[in-house]
Amino acid sequence: MEALGQISTLHYLVLAAALFVLGVIGVLTRRNVVIILMSIELILNAVNLNLLAFSRLYGLHGQVFSIFVITDAAAEAAVGLGIIIAFFRNKETVNVDEVDLMKW
Repeated sequence: MEALGQISTLHYLVLAAALFVLGVIGVLTRRNVVIILMSIELILNAVNLNLLAFSRLYGLHGQVFSIFVITDAAAEAAVGLGIIIAFFRNKETVNVDEVDLMKW
């Protein structure tokens, strides 16, 4: 029987599921590109939390993969913000509906 104050793997998984659901809702419902990028970061943080929760059970492999996910998230944020700045300079908006630069 677990102590009342002890945090189990299930607690981490529930928190990660909540973060993931919030991120997916943000990606699907928002029109602002900055909010969509923040929602993608929430999804990646949920993945990191899952990796770290399972590394408690199965060894340090999850922590190693988590470092790669953090690196990927930082690169995604830098490239994404650069694209958003370039887009804002051309169209003066960050609305997803206005993104039609690649259309013929």
